Parts: sequence; C-alpha cells; structure tokens
Amino acid sequence: MASNEYFLLVTLLVSLSIFGFTFSEADQMVPAMYIFGDSLVDVGNNNHLKLSFSKADHFPYGIDFPHQIPTGRFSNGKNGADFLAEKVGLPTPPPYLSLESNKDHHAFLTGVNFASGGAGIFDGNDKLYYQALPLTKQVDDFSQVCDDLKQRLGSSGAQQLLSKSLFPIVIGSNDITDYSKSSDLRKNITPQDYAASMALKLNQQLKRLYSYGARKFVLVGLSVIGCTPSVRKDIEGEECSTEINDWCSNYNEALKSMLQKLASELKDIKYSYFDTYSILKNLIDNPASYGFVEVRSACCGLGHLHAQIFCLPLEPYCPSRSDHVFWDAHHPTEASARLIADSMFHGSSTYTFPMNVSSLAAV
Repeated sequence: MASNEYFLLVTLLVSLSIFGFTFSEADQMVPAMYIFGDSLVDVGNNNHLKLSFSKADHFPYGIDFPHQIPTGRFSNGKNGADFLAEKVGLPTPPPYLSLESNKDHHAFLTGVNFASGGAGIFDGNDKLYYQALPLTKQVDDFSQVCDDLKQRLGSSGAQQLLSKSLFPIVIGSNDITDYSKSSDLRKNITPQDYAASMALKLNQQLKRLYSYGARKFVLVGLSVIGCTPSVRKDIEGEECSTEINDWCSNYNEALKSMLQKLASELKDIKYSYFDTYSILKNLIDNPASYGFVEVRSACCGLGHLHAQIFCLPLEPYCPSRSDHVFWDAHHPTEASARLIADSMFHGSSTYTFPMNVSSLAAV
C-alpha cells in the first residue's frame, strides 16, 4: 500500500468512533501507541488468563471508572495507560488478548496494550502469580501484530506507522519484589548485579522491538516500592524500607546507563526516561503540596494499613479516593496516576531525560 493511502486509512479509522471515542487527525500527536508492562498499565489482559491470581475484574476496582465498571485495571479508575493515550490524542489501546479472542485487528492501527499484572522483565517472575505475560511473551505477541500490520499496510507503510508511534514500557516492580522475597536470590547475586541483569534483559527486548520497527521509547523507572502499603505494614513505625528503595535506585541507575549506551549504538532511536522514584518520593514526603492527605494506608483492603488482605468484593473502601496516594496495597489511585502522567508528558528535566513525552511525540 502506498504511503499516502496508508495515512488516509489511519486517519479514517481514527476519525471513526473507535471504542466510543472520536478523535480528529489534528488531535493526534502520534499515529499509535504500543504499551508493555505490568499491573501499573494493564487494562484487562489478565482478565483473559484463566489461571492468573493477579486480577482486578471485580468491584470496587473501577468504582471511579466510567459507569463504575471493573475493567481489569488495578485502580479505582483510570491508570497511566489511559492518561498517556488521552494526552497524545488516541483512544486507550485495548488489551491484546481481547483483540485475539474477538479476532478484531483493526485496533492494531492505533495501538495495543500488552501489559499483564504480575509480569516481570525476567520470565520466571510470573510464577509468583500463577499466570502472567512476562515481557518476553509481550514482545512475542507484538511480533504478531507487526506481521498483521505488514499485511495491511505493506512493509513500508508498517514501518512508517511504527517509527512514529510511542512504545511506553512500565515494568520491573515484580522483579524487585521477587528479589525481596527470595533468600536464595539474595545469597547468590548482589543487588547491584541483579539490577544490572534486569537492565541487560530489558536491553535485549528493546533491541527486539527496534528490529520490528519501534523507534520512540518511553521508559518508566521504578518507584519507591519500599513505601507501598504492602511493605510498610511489616515495618515498625510504618516507615519505608530503605533497603528495597535502594534496590529500586540501583535498577534505575542501571536503566539510565543502558539507555544512554543503546541510544549511542542505535542512532535513530529516541527515548524519554521518567524518574518515577523522585516524584513519588517528593509526593510522599510533601503530600499537601500535591493535594494528598494519606500516603501510608491503602484505600481498599483489610488489615493493617488496609494492606494485609487484598482488595476484594464487598470490602469497605475509603470515600475520598483522591486524597490517597495508594488505591490498594501495591497500586496508585487514579489521582496519583494522573499526576504521574502529567509529569511524564509535560515534566521538566527534573523528572524526564533527555526529553519529556510531549517532546518525544513531536520528534
């Protein structure tokens, strides 16, 4: 298909009311967005995994989502995937497994979400959650999308689409959690070496995505996992775990170093690294400055800090979700996710390197 026909096709599809939204071509900053990661950006893939222990397909998940529907997002409402899509003028990319089951591949043209709750950079991590789609499998699935795009658009048209699209990747938290829970791992590998191995494994997957046509990457660093309710509940005084936060910092440094080397090796890639760690640490230390009140306790769950028993149906939940940083024991509220997405998109060099997502989309 000629390139001008390709652009006409994409414009036509996007201008239609796909998934109940209408976007004009002028609203779009990029033609598509392909999202990879874990539960922080899962929009329903795990709903299609029968053996998955990690699901958010029940109330009160989604209580603040349109029509109060639990969609599989690990949030009271929208998550980072939704907000990023809104900012670049796209409908939220649908979960890949929903498209496979429905055999509806038209959405491939505007983006797909491959993220899976419980997923990690390492393949074995998903065993903790019985079933998940680790990053390697997510990239495997993306290769199938690429084949479909080539059939629809031709090799040149598919390459044009992918080279201008965004590829956000939000993953690594479960690998750190796995490390914190495995005494064998900690005996056999130092935190620094483990972080380096995570970055190396991610590097391999980024190169695979590059070989399929990806050129614009959004890499989200690890947050202060040691400050989540699931960790605080076991610490005297409900303080953050400095040890786990240090492991997160080790990985973030390894990730930044890896990205700089990769950019020097593959001259035509562009990326935006977002320092989630610093902004969440500032938010937790100074909640009133960001409009929050509660930084320790989860909004939904039972037990100490509402973090000992996971957020289940019929459990009580806080009435003021926008006051809370955390929705459940591990995940941010919609309000937190919105703040993070705003910082990713418009943020200064304090939190984004070497450019923010807005600038990356415009390149």
